[in-house]
Amino acid sequence: MRKRPPEEHENSERWMVSYADFVTLLFAFFVVMYAISSVNAGKYRVLSTALVSAFHSGAPISLTTQATGGANSLIQVPDTKPIDKAVRSSSPLQEQAKLGNLAADLKRVMQSLVKSGQVSITQSSKGVVIEIKDSALFSSGQALPSAQSSGMMTRLATELALVDNSISVEGFTDNIPINNPVFPSNWELSAARAGSVVRLFQEDGIAAQRLVAIGRAANMPLASNGSADGRAQNRRVSITVLADSVDSNGQSLPVEQMKALQAYAASAGAAATPDAKAPH
Repeated sequence: MRKRPPEEHENSERWMVSYADFVTLLFAFFVVMYAISSVNAGKYRVLSTALVSAFHSGAPISLTTQATGGANSLIQVPDTKPIDKAVRSSSPLQEQAKLGNLAADLKRVMQSLVKSGQVSITQSSKGVVIEIKDSALFSSGQALPSAQSSGMMTRLATELALVDNSISVEGFTDNIPINNPVFPSNWELSAARAGSVVRLFQEDGIAAQRLVAIGRAANMPLASNGSADGRAQNRRVSITVLADSVDSNGQSLPVEQMKALQAYAASAGAAATPDAKAPH
């Protein structure tokens, strides 16, 4: 009788081969990931220093390390601030030159009133200021413009409609009290006079959203109220064509920019000089 060959027992440890292969592949994967994510200490210090400097001083981040093309290389960030500053710094010059041309046109249109001292036109970094004595616009104690002033206001509105700047109209009085049923105080009188000018401007085609009326009463006088001449100077309407480039503090342009502005305005044929003070 033949002997049966011995039965081969199933190898229960074959799973270890697959497990070892899996662990080896997993190990290789983490080695590759670690190699990719490793940080160059020197370049990390450069980045850290640049970030700290930027947050403390407000300076733009500029990394001077050279890109190597590797996954852990730092890419240099270009400094775009000089271009931005150049663009923004040219805006006030262009704005002031535009307003300089406007001031020159206004002086030409209102030449007779400027010569007689009824109107003064000045320019600063805040804009163009047109000061009109109350006697050129209103009767004593009244807020409705006189018939004689209609032509002047129409010419003024025509010139102001050529620009898109905001316009502030302020009414001023002297310190002599007024008390009547229409105007209980100088506050109401000054506000009503400013409102009348704004209404005329709107009727002559200036957009309402560009206009604002302010009553100042006897505040911010140009001269002393102790004399009749001083009080006459203080009774006025001030029309300011506001420069778009003026900040909330109304700071003047630097001297270098003002010199450049004068050259720019001269080349454009502007006759007005910024900050020139006309006699009141």
